[in-house]
Amino acid sequence: MSGKLYLIPVPIAEDTLSVIPQQLMDTIRPLTHFVVEDVRTARRFLSSLKIYSSIEALHFQVLNKDTKEAELNQLLKPLSEGIDVGILSESGCPGIADPGALAVKYAHQHKITVVPLVGPSSIVMALMASGLNGQQFAFHGYLPVEAKDAAAKIKELERESKIRNQTQIFIETPYRNTSLFDHLLKHLQSETLLTVAIDITGKNESIQTKTIKQWKASKEAWPKTPAVFVFLA
Repeated sequence: MSGKLYLIPVPIAEDTLSVIPQQLMDTIRPLTHFVVEDVRTARRFLSSLKIYSSIEALHFQVLNKDTKEAELNQLLKPLSEGIDVGILSESGCPGIADPGALAVKYAHQHKITVVPLVGPSSIVMALMASGLNGQQFAFHGYLPVEAKDAAAKIKELERESKIRNQTQIFIETPYRNTSLFDHLLKHLQSETLLTVAIDITGKNESIQTKTIKQWKASKEAWPKTPAVFVFLA
């Protein structure tokens, strides 16, 4: 009998352990095997939960953006031996904008039970707090880095948003927040609604929705903090 693959959300901002439900901690307490993006940060997170008598007794395998599908059979070998395995993202929910999706795909291919656990997702929380269309939306990951390509993508997504009444969601690396924001102000139409969600669940959390015209008047500069951008034409 195969083990189960547990998908374990982790905090998305520093010093916010309170966002982790007690039910999640009770569920993962028996687990001894984990697949993680980074062993150091995973150990630190699990230690902070104070549910294990010894972190040293836990087993870790690394699954990151460089992991190949051919490696999964070895990485997830405990599952075939009937041992339950937990998978951890570096931030938020495994499998969403996260290489953990590879492990989940593998589990389904091998008829292994997948158990998603409740926890924070910056993407969902930004949409919830945006006031934009939560019935029809799409997540696009990262936009292109090059200015010309970013401009073309922004205009394409705005056209799609207007035609489908579809909310568009994307993320950016913290050091490029202001650069992306400037691209959005430059290339979106003045009445398009834009939500900028900064440091969700963190002490500096800021979630604001305004038209592009209003944003231009406010002259914001964003901190180098994880951000989610959401717009609706």
